[in-house]
Order: sequence, then structure tokens, then C-alpha cells
Amino acid sequence: MKFDKSKLPSRHVSVGVKSSGHRSMYYAMGLKKEDIEKPFIGVATTWNEAAPCNITLSRQAQSVKKGVKAAGGTPREFTTITVTDGIAMGHAGMKSSLISREIIADSVELTMRGHCYDALVGLAGCDKSLPGLMMVMVRLNVPSVFIYGGSILPGNFKGKDVTIADVFEGIGKHSTGAMSKEDLFELETLACPSGGSCGGQFTANTMACVSEALGLALPGSAGTPAVYEERDKFSVSSGEAVMHLLEKKIRPRDIVTRKSLENAAVVVAASGGSTNAALHLPAIANEAGIKFTLEDVTNISKKTPYIADLKPGGKYVAKDLYEIGGVPILIKALLEGGFLHEDCMTVSGKTIGENHKDIIFPSDQKVIYKTSKPLNPTGGFVGLKGNLAPEGAIVKVAGMKRKKFKGKAKCFDSEKYALDAVLKRKIKPGDVVVIRYEGPKGSPGMPEMLSTTAAIYGQGLGEEVALITDGRFSGATHGFCVGHVGPEAANCGAIGLIKNGDIIEIDAEKGSLKVQLTNKELIKRKKKWKPKKTEYNSGTLWKYSQSVGPAFNGAVTHPGASKEKKSYADI
Repeated sequence: MKFDKSKLPSRHVSVGVKSSGHRSMYYAMGLKKEDIEKPFIGVATTWNEAAPCNITLSRQAQSVKKGVKAAGGTPREFTTITVTDGIAMGHAGMKSSLISREIIADSVELTMRGHCYDALVGLAGCDKSLPGLMMVMVRLNVPSVFIYGGSILPGNFKGKDVTIADVFEGIGKHSTGAMSKEDLFELETLACPSGGSCGGQFTANTMACVSEALGLALPGSAGTPAVYEERDKFSVSSGEAVMHLLEKKIRPRDIVTRKSLENAAVVVAASGGSTNAALHLPAIANEAGIKFTLEDVTNISKKTPYIADLKPGGKYVAKDLYEIGGVPILIKALLEGGFLHEDCMTVSGKTIGENHKDIIFPSDQKVIYKTSKPLNPTGGFVGLKGNLAPEGAIVKVAGMKRKKFKGKAKCFDSEKYALDAVLKRKIKPGDVVVIRYEGPKGSPGMPEMLSTTAAIYGQGLGEEVALITDGRFSGATHGFCVGHVGPEAANCGAIGLIKNGDIIEIDAEKGSLKVQLTNKELIKRKKKWKPKKTEYNSGTLWKYSQSVGPAFNGAVTHPGASKEKKSYADI
């Protein structure tokens, strides 16, 4: 392919006499004149040694670079951070997790802007790195391709497939005497047998499905486990694809539209995916200047059949989905049922309908069901509203039998205190555990509650106890758990006004979340409310707390494309 660099961002650092100093630095890295004359393609990964999610990404990046070179580009590899939820979970480190999404997007933006790269291929593994890279692709609006690093292989414990979620639930079982210390220690050595991201339909695999449904990833690229060499062919293809997008002038905002966001929400709902998608889809939409809120996501779930029997609500793991054909099988089932917009453009240069036209739905499997015979007629999560959540909340119902709950509040002003109470067996059937001041602003950082929810589930109280929070949940969470309650306690939301013993009613059939208090009583308590002092008055956590918006809009930290004068792609 031949490209006219006079209209590309890299002209600022590679064309003309004024760029002699810039070119000199490229020569120092071994580039030739002909390399410098080609488009510069950023190849961003979240490779690090923090977790198995990221450990294979450097290898895959080399294959992306081969694809870029073969198609006429000059790749420039760089890395950014991740915070790994499985290791950050259950302690103050979890405050860093959601904030890392913004840091990932911001750091990639700065690298691309600072060096004037013309296009971007992004490889991600850990939960927040997937939306972080998708957000920056839409923000910069240069031709971009996303590629997931791939799932971990399932562990095997006493003849059963297991994931990291089983280990967290094992901690709860051990606290009741239902699992010995020896079995728990054996389980922890077996649950994660390879590189790759957590194996159930948790946040990483949910957002991997989103990448294909949105059209930012090549069809089929999300499914292959991380350690399989087959992943490398998708990496090469992604490198080639970004050059074709550059040639055809197809940009992320041509792909991420209202319709494609709706497609992504359908895929999340149909697969019983993570409630974190209700944070990440609005955040991606914000980068395109599209208003797409928690309520938009949950309204789509009402109309979408639940058809994927995947953990944590179901039986199977990501490798099982891969073995029947991967995400294209899920998308094919939804296309055949008429639940997706077929005309949305994708990074293949074709529409999502064209991409899946020749896919044959396999009948000899039980991982993905047809929409005519779903596991449940509505999707895997439900939106809730009421006097306890005027801005909304979300509950994951995939695999749950119980849809209503009424009980007395037990209030905790942080997850730490709640987890201590659970492990000391102070939580009883019928309790509604309230964990507050864990919202985006109040925590700060809106941490996940997997340690607490998994311990509750491990104690056999998964549907006997409810939990509500202005924080959020891991994709591995199951049980009666309500998150994203807004307004958050730090903004004097009703969740911050509840007292021990107040009666809370949750109805996932009617979509309501109420506390049995009159408006008069809530106003009275609000007058006496005082902001909770925070320990985080400097550094990144403080900066985040000053700028972050509400959860129902995606907990974003900037106005998005709606206020933009010119996108980076047009510099």
C-alpha cells in the first residue's frame, strides 16, 4: 500500500527539513529512510509481570508488528500500566483498579499525541485495560484495531473445571469449615494453570466479547486462549487490518455508534456478562460524544434473551466457548434472532452482518442456546431504581433463582469492615449488607466487592443474604448483589443515610430498590449528614476524586467528544 503522509499526523515528525532532528532519533533506533517514509503505527500493550492476564502480550505484539510491516507500515511498540483485580482484590489496592482505566487511556493518548502516530493496535488482558484501550481508540479517532490477549485455561480440582472465583469462594467455605485448609491450598495451586485472563464470563471476557460486538476487534479474535499459538495469526491479521483501515479512512467513530453500542449491550446481556460493562460502555460512548447510560444498558437487558451458559451464572468457561467457535457463535445466534443491528461497520471493513453471514450455528453443544429456546427470556442483569437509588443501580440475575429480597440493613462504611463481619460469621440469613462510601468519588475508585461476595457465597448464603453498594462487583460475583447505587454516599445519596435495622426491599422483577423510610425522614437525615473524611488527600486517588462523575454515566473524568473542537486524528 502507498500512503500520502502529508495528511497523516506523523508528517509533523518525519517530513521535510523541519523534521531532520526527529528523523535523526529514528535512525538511532535502526530505522531506514524507507521505514520513516511509511505511516507510524502505535502498537500498545499492557504487558507486565503483575498477573497472568498480561504475560503473553509482548509475544503477541511481535506478531502484530509483522502484520503492520507486511502491509506497509512502521510499527512503534510501547506499553502502559495495568492494575490486576485478582491481586488488588479485598484490600486498599482495589481503589486503584477503575482509576487505572483512565490512566491507561490517558497514557496511550499522550504517547500517540507526543509522537504523532497515525494509527493504533491495542492489546489488553486485565479487566480495565480492555475498556481503557477501546476508550482511547475512540478518543483519538485514528484507525484502530483492538485485540484481546486471550483467556487463561481452566484449572482442574477434583475432576471439575475451576477458575479464580472458586478460590475466593473457597475462602468463605474455609471460614465455615466446609473446606479444609489443605484443600484450599491445593485449589489455589490449580485454579490458574497458564497465562491469560480469568476464565469465566467475568469482566475481561465480557469486554472481549464487547470488542467483537462493537466492531473494534476482528471477528473470532477474542476467543482463542492466551497460550495457544493460534492467537498469533489474529495478531498478524490485526496488524494488517489497521493498515487497511488507514487506507480506507475508516475510523473508530465510524464504528462506535449508537447502534453498535446497543449491539454490545445485547451481547453482554445475552452472555450473562459482568455488570462492569454498564460502567465501560457509557465511558466508551462518552469518547464518541454519545449519551449512553446505565439505564440504556439495563433497558436493553430487559429485551434480550439470556443464551450463554457461562460461569459464574452457568457451567462453562471461555475455553468451552472457543471450542464451539468462539464469540461469532454467540453473535450468530443473536443475529438469527433479530437482536443485533446487522449494518454496523467493523474493523474488517465489512458490517457485522457480513462478517457472520457464513457462520453455521453448531447444534451439538450446550454452551450457547438459540434465542428461540433461551436459558431465560430476559438478559443477565437488571436495572433498579427507587428512593434508595434515584440515579439507578444494577443487579446480576444470571443463574439466580431468587428475584426479590426484603431484610434489615447491616451498614458498613467500607468493604474491609463488611468482609471482617462475614468472615467472623456475623452476617445471617435475611440480612441486607450495605457497603457504602465505596463509590467513584467516595472511595475513591469504586472498588469491586468480590472478596466479600465470594465469602458470602462460599458460606452458603448466596441467595439468603443481599448486598447493596455504591461500589461495584467483579464479573465473577454471583448471588443477590446490587451495585452502582447512585447517588453515592459521598454525594449524600440515600445509601449514606441508612441506619442498621432499616428495612430494604429489592425487586429484580419490577426493577425497584427501596428503603422503608418516608421522604420526610430521608430529608431529616440528610440535614444531619456530614461528609466522611477521607485519607486520600494527595496523589492520583485524590485527583481522580476531584474529577470523576457518577457511575450511571460511566464514572468518566472528562467531557468527552461532545465538547471536542478537533480530534487528534485531524491534527
